[in-house]
Amino acid sequence: MRTTARLLAATAVAAATIGLGAHGAYAGDFAVLEVFPSIVAPGAIITVNTPACGPGGRGVGNARALGAGEFRLAPSTHKEVAVGRFTVPHHTEPGTYAIEVSCKNGKRVTGDLVVRHDKQPSGRVHTGVGGSVGPDTTQIAAGVAVLAAAAVGGTLLLRRRASGAQGS
Repeated sequence: MRTTARLLAATAVAAATIGLGAHGAYAGDFAVLEVFPSIVAPGAIITVNTPACGPGGRGVGNARALGAGEFRLAPSTHKEVAVGRFTVPHHTEPGTYAIEVSCKNGKRVTGDLVVRHDKQPSGRVHTGVGGSVGPDTTQIAAGVAVLAAAAVGGTLLLRRRASGAQGS
């Protein structure tokens, strides 16, 4: 009986010690700044959102590193998420830029934006002979000839089988 009581008492003291020393971790403690899209070309409109500002929270974003200046974050239709937008200036050089948000509740979060100067595709798609190339009389004639040969060969094969089946 004494052994069980001591075991229970030791367990209770250990649980109380651990419980008093630990504090809960909340999702808000590890909030991030979502940057969408995260890889862009100059001139793109960027949307950032974060749960760090809390329900109905507001904040100020800092995109000065890429020349866009400050932007405001306001509550969105999603619970506990603040949203803001800014445009990447056309003169922005390629690279990775830190975007920072300071919420009115004192929390600060950062996210990365990658700017690339990719060439946009132009001209037709080079996928072989297709509708984007245009009509080619030689290729059309060759296709018709192959189809006609297949039709004639199939007809002869079916007639031959049909006549062989009647003689049995």
